[in-house]
Amino acid sequence: MPVLLIEKQTPQITVVTLNRPERRNALTIELLTELVAAIRLASDEPNERIIILRGAGAAFCTGMDLKAATPQNAHAMAELVAKTLLTVSQTRLITIAAVHGAAVAGGAGIMSACDFVVAAERTKIGYPEVRRGLVPGLVMTFLRRQVGERNMRELLLGSELINAERAREIGLINRVVVQEDLMSEAQKFADSVLQGAPGALAQTKHFIEELWRRSVKEDIDLAFKHHMEARESSEAREGIAAFNEKRPPNWVV
Repeated sequence: MPVLLIEKQTPQITVVTLNRPERRNALTIELLTELVAAIRLASDEPNERIIILRGAGAAFCTGMDLKAATPQNAHAMAELVAKTLLTVSQTRLITIAAVHGAAVAGGAGIMSACDFVVAAERTKIGYPEVRRGLVPGLVMTFLRRQVGERNMRELLLGSELINAERAREIGLINRVVVQEDLMSEAQKFADSVLQGAPGALAQTKHFIEELWRRSVKEDIDLAFKHHMEARESSEAREGIAAFNEKRPPNWVV
């Protein structure tokens, strides 16, 4: 079964579906590699203007597949997550995330890297990395731009999942709808985007990036360093093992 489904909805709109429903679309090297390739391919199409990103099954994406995580592939996996976030955020295309079920950790990061997010009412969103002994540095790049420091501290240090309405209140997502209206709401925003001039939209998106003191690329590079320091720690080994063994972690003080 392909881990990514690509549907050309119109010459200007492509729908990309994360397709590991049996694992709640948890991220693997294969899935991330194909996602980056799909976005780059669409970006090279002259008529392409919009990507709608969604998840198959019960959830949008629950982050890194910890069952597949090993010390040997940790660096490659982190590099791919960083590359994916950069690809999503810096493509000339307008990116729309249609989120349902859960968007957690790296899944919430991919969502946050999109230009527009619509979520189904019962969606749960959060960043529980510290409970696995990890540092959510890569997703922090986007959180600091979107929700402000106080809300970022709550999300990352408390690491509780929040509902879609709370996410909308703090600026993490744009719209909350019933699940049946998820794709129609994404399409509605896409239709609005298509009223704009392609060059003006791409220039506006690029200028939004330039207004920040540091670029997304600089933030991702800094975040990658902190992520890898944590990923290679004994806390990360214990946190991931505890998650896979379905037990509380034994944090040694």
